[in-house]
Amino acid sequence: MEIIIKWLSGNYIELLGAILGIAYIFFSIRQNILTWPVGLLTSALYVWVFFASSLYAEMGLQIYYLFISFYGWYEWLYGSSSGKSEPLKVSRLSLRLGTILLIISLALFVLLWYILNNYTDSNVPMADALATALGIVATWMLARKILEHWLLWVFVDIFSIGLFLHKELYPTVILFVVYTIMAVVGFVEWKKELVGEGSMDQLPGK
Repeated sequence: MEIIIKWLSGNYIELLGAILGIAYIFFSIRQNILTWPVGLLTSALYVWVFFASSLYAEMGLQIYYLFISFYGWYEWLYGSSSGKSEPLKVSRLSLRLGTILLIISLALFVLLWYILNNYTDSNVPMADALATALGIVATWMLARKILEHWLLWVFVDIFSIGLFLHKELYPTVILFVVYTIMAVVGFVEWKKELVGEGSMDQLPGK
């Protein structure tokens, strides 16, 4: 019991972040607007967790999450592609936008890898850079309610599990296992909405 109490006292921020992170994904699946305020709190906690673990790109990603949460909050409420101020609906990823996002992902990866490798003490610069670059793109896709962001998260989450195991961030490992499962569920649930509305060919409006 003493060991457990000692571990909790030293890792309570990470544990709380993990719990809020699960709530964040649950609200995302349900397309509940609480996704964004809960996401804000989760990211604020993980800024500290990743800084303490020298995962600087991941820390930067959490700072990015803080800002894009406000964007996603607004878009989900008023970002409809119809041109009216109404809630955003789920859409599919177009080939053109997918190509643009792929190029952006590669550019971010190379830039972050260079910075981490040359200007920080990170011992996992390539892995940290890849997870961060894809996370930036996936979160923007979530803010625009693009269905395929769930598939990108499945890859990022599985990849990140290995990274966090290496860093001994065990509550975060459990969190990302749950994230992976919930990302699959999210993809299925959002796709049902598209099928139900007969809008499988709808493209993102922005």
